[in-house]
Amino acid sequence: MKSCLVVDDSKVIRKVARRILEELDFDIREAVDGQDALDSCLEGMPDVVLLDWNMPVMNGLDFLKALRASAGGDKPVVVFCTTENDMSHISAAISAGADEYIMKPFDREIIESKFSQVGLL
Repeated sequence: MKSCLVVDDSKVIRKVARRILEELDFDIREAVDGQDALDSCLEGMPDVVLLDWNMPVMNGLDFLKALRASAGGDKPVVVFCTTENDMSHISAAISAGADEYIMKPFDREIIESKFSQVGLL
C-alpha cells in the first residue's frame, strides 16, 4: 500500500483528502504545517505528499525546499494542492521540485487524474 502525507492547516481539507485517498488504497498520515510535515518525512518518507501552500509555522514552498534538500527527500512525489493559481506560484513550486499542481477545491476525479499522471495509480 502506498503512503500519502496530507499537509494542510485546514482540518476539513485533510479530512476530505483522507477520505478520497483511503478509497484509492493509500495509507494516510497528516500534518498541520510545513514543519510538522518535515518532521514526519524525516521519520519515514511517504510515497507522495499532498501539500498546501499557505500555512503557519512553515509554508508549503519552504517545506518543499527543505524536503528536497534532506536525505531521501528526492523520492516522494509532491503534489501542491492550493488556491494559489497564478503562474508565479506555479513556476516557483515546479522550480522547487513539485511534481504536479492541483487547484482547490478538488474532488476525487481531479486527484485520481493527477496521481495517474505522476504514476501513482
